[in-house]
Amino acid sequence: MLTILFLLNISFLLGLLGLSFHRTHLMSILICLEGLMLVIYLMMALLISSTNTSTTAILPILLLALSACEASSGLALLVATSRTHGTDHMKTMNLLKC
Repeated sequence: MLTILFLLNISFLLGLLGLSFHRTHLMSILICLEGLMLVIYLMMALLISSTNTSTTAILPILLLALSACEASSGLALLVATSRTHGTDHMKTMNLLKC
């Protein structure tokens, strides 16, 4: 159990490092965010299964649903920006432009 928690924490930290250092493409940012959400889901499911609480058993399912909504809106933004800018490089995007 302790090794699983350690591996999940390391996975979360690697996702954060990927999110902070590899911000060249919007697609890589979205993949790092999805990885972070899946690790949080696994941690929450592991916590609920180890404590045997039935009142909070719906929380991982809600988190997974919100993660799917985040992924779909992120992909919609990726398609919209690649159509308007022609690329998904973050350096070419200026947030002050309309």
